[in-house]
Formats: sequence, C-alpha cells, structure tokens
Amino acid sequence: MNTSVTLCGLPLENPVIPASGTFGYGKEFAELYDIDCLGTFSFKGTTRQPRFGNPTPRIAEAPAGMLNAVGLQNPGVEHVLAEELPAMAVFFHKPVMANVSGFSVAEYAETCAMLDEASQVGWIEVNVSCPNVHGGGLSFGADPALAAEVTRAVKAVTKKPVILKLSPNVTDIVSIARACEDAGADGLSLINTLLGLRLDLSTRRPILANTTGGLSGPAVFPVALRMVWQVYEAVRIPLVGMGGVSTAEDVLEMMLAGATAVGVGAANLIDPYAAQKIVEGLPAAMEKYGIENLSDIIGGAHHG
Repeated sequence: MNTSVTLCGLPLENPVIPASGTFGYGKEFAELYDIDCLGTFSFKGTTRQPRFGNPTPRIAEAPAGMLNAVGLQNPGVEHVLAEELPAMAVFFHKPVMANVSGFSVAEYAETCAMLDEASQVGWIEVNVSCPNVHGGGLSFGADPALAAEVTRAVKAVTKKPVILKLSPNVTDIVSIARACEDAGADGLSLINTLLGLRLDLSTRRPILANTTGGLSGPAVFPVALRMVWQVYEAVRIPLVGMGGVSTAEDVLEMMLAGATAVGVGAANLIDPYAAQKIVEGLPAAMEKYGIENLSDIIGGAHHG
C-alpha cells in the first residue's frame, strides 16, 4: 500500500496532518509517540507579537464536538524562530507547516517574511479567519478582495508554498477560494471552525467569556466535506481538507471529495494518539476499499 502524496510540490509519507491549534509545537505529542510517523503537522497559530488570548472560560462542550475561543494565544514569531523550531528539530525530522495569523495585511506579510528564513518550514498556512483591525473587524476570509490582498502580500515575501486556510463562515466559499487562487495561492486549507454558541442554563449567560466560539469535531465533518467538494470543482490548486476527521475512513472520504492531504484537529484533544491511530489504520482501510495508491483517489468521487 502506497500512502504517499505530494502537497504543493513537497512529498508526504502520508496525508495525515494534525491541524493548527490542536498539536502545539509537537513537543507534548512527541513524548507519547514518534511523530515522524505523520505526514507533517501545522504548528500553533503564530502572530507577529505574543498574544495572551481570550479570557476564560475558552472551551465549551457541544454534541459531537466542542467550541473554543482561545483567541490565538501564542508566544509570537520571534520566540517561535528562536526557541520552538530549534527544539522541534530534535524530535521532528520533516518539513513542518507554519500557521500564521494577523490583524493587518502588513502583519501577515512581516510574520511570513520572518518564517521564510526558517529551513524547517516547508509550507506557510495563512489563517484568514482573523478580524481586519483596520477594516471594521470583518474577517479577511469573508471578503474575496481582502483574502486576495493577503495572498498577494504573503506571496511577495516568501518562496515557500503558501496555503490559505479558509473560514466556513461565509455565504460562498467558492468565490473566496477562487480569489486566493487568482492571487497566487499554492493551496487551500478548509475548513476552519464554524461559529457557535452555548448557554449556561443556571446563569442564563453564554458559557464562553467571548460569547461565541469555533465549533469543531465530528459534527462539522459533513459541512467540511461539502466545502472541499465545492472548492475542488472550482480551483486547480491542491486542498488540505479538515473538519471533524477522526478515522482513516474519514481521510479516504475527504480525499475522494478532493483533498490531497487531510487535517486532524479536535480528535487530537480527545485522544492524543488520534493522528497516530489514523496513520496506522490507513493501509487496512485502503485494502478494504481496493486502494493501492492513495494519490489515485484524490477527487475520485467527482469522476465516478
């Protein structure tokens, strides 16, 4: 069984990629198992300056999922370059995916330019679900023109493949995807979390201090699959599909819908061995469904 795929010109032993925000910088998971078994992983969303994040509580349970409003807590790109990446080199020996967030176009560009110097970084994943502080708070990923502007700015400062991570909280994700592709994106990740809310019946107030949060987990899988399907039909660049993936069969389904690689997010928070189990389960799932080469099934459901 051949589980290898190629993402934006870089080879992966398998398509399994723990998603940003669910795997830290890999250290805690590397203490549990050899994370070199993964295709790669997307490390914690990184901003130009350190961020404390949102007030607590930041997590709320939901049926078949969870809500989070962590607020991009991270130590800032300078710390990542000076401390996290050198430490990571000890236990992870493949190119890693750097996830970048920003609150202005200039901030995205500056952070990505700094990460471009890091030899360990194979791909830069740009999270455009952040609010534009100079544009009234509208998410960069909610407007095709803004998403394209961020794409162009980042592409101008890095030679590494740039993957735009799209928000599902839009009316038409295809128009956003096309705008990013037209602006030079090398790939797209989808989806980020869906906006949700839980209320505490005893206090009659929102559970999360931030009021709303991002819904992830198995509940969002059909929505993510639908968006991957739609975007695959609209663009020619590779996709990283994510949202509720928790089994090897989910990986196959995402790839049939059009994903070249597959992110595993909330499952890592439920079971720290989730990504390892998915990787180990792929050969049996491939054998069950008569798949010799995983790369052969990318977008396969569109041609059957």
